[in-house]
Amino acid sequence: MKYIIDKNSHTPAYLQLYRQVRDDIIREIYPGGGKLPSKRTIADELSLSTVTVEHAYALLCDEGYVEPRERSGYYVIFRATDGFSPSPDGDLPRTAPAPRLTAPSQEFPFSVLVRTMRGVINDFGESILERSPHSGCLELRSAISQYLARSRGINAGVEQIVIGSGAEYLYSLIVQLFGRDRIYAIESPSYQKIRQVYLSSDVKYEMLPLGSDGIESAALWASSADILHISPYRSFPSGVSASASKRHEYLRWASKKGRCIVEDDFESEFSILKKPEETLFSHTSDNNVIYMNTFSRTISPSLRVGYMVLPPPLVPVFNQKLGFYSCTVPTYVQYVLAELISGGDFERHINRVRRKKRKELSGN
Repeated sequence: MKYIIDKNSHTPAYLQLYRQVRDDIIREIYPGGGKLPSKRTIADELSLSTVTVEHAYALLCDEGYVEPRERSGYYVIFRATDGFSPSPDGDLPRTAPAPRLTAPSQEFPFSVLVRTMRGVINDFGESILERSPHSGCLELRSAISQYLARSRGINAGVEQIVIGSGAEYLYSLIVQLFGRDRIYAIESPSYQKIRQVYLSSDVKYEMLPLGSDGIESAALWASSADILHISPYRSFPSGVSASASKRHEYLRWASKKGRCIVEDDFESEFSILKKPEETLFSHTSDNNVIYMNTFSRTISPSLRVGYMVLPPPLVPVFNQKLGFYSCTVPTYVQYVLAELISGGDFERHINRVRRKKRKELSGN
């Protein structure tokens, strides 16, 4: 064990430790079924408090890498080879989905939205009437890039980010980007409009049944699909979230040349975990994941704004095939979103909702 904690880093010590232990689990330095060092051992070697180590271990438990055993310690339940046999329960989750907030978007402070809108009009003046660049305004793409880097572990340049009017519009761009001769796969059940877009685009698609922790392995590996469209966090309407093992299985599936994953990350900002949900995009170095999200739940569905992050090799392909499209989101709306993100109001709202959810679920 050679962990290094930078006491001068802006990243809390427990997160630094969590990431290093998690990476060792993924590399099988701590194999499946193996026991992690005790909290006191790590605390003594790294000059940390046992509370700090416990916090890091709690995150590993939350995300399905380890489990605590009473009077015994923490054991690894993540296995790199998991996921090559089907789960026994068909296409329905074995456990009830986690409770949902009915409409977190309605909780975004209206007064903050109004103040920001007025500020944009005053600060930007007539430039709000100008035409947006094809991929979206630089201000919004820069704000999203910085937000994803500090909050989601996604490092992407502004040239990789494309702004569009909602998820359905971006789904259609995906089809045009890859072409109608490819085979697409989606979760079953899944958000109805995903299937409707692929159906209306006249492409071949497969419905892959969900088990308790993601797509059934037998169906995934038997699929002839090239593009896998998934919602790893609480897929709608099943409420199923992919486990850590399943997420890495998806990445193994996508490692075959010519395959790509569309990671539809709707609503994961409101996870009750002590840290934001991990993304597939941040875990791959193979440039085979497209990350997608919207502001429909985090701010308001009326804004009709979504974005996708392309892996670097797809940026020139997108620009060549689809770069002529005009951005479908008004410049004014993009400036408002950029101000909400850059000014911190967006993340303050997310943190407020997450705290409320944790409080509600704890009964306090």
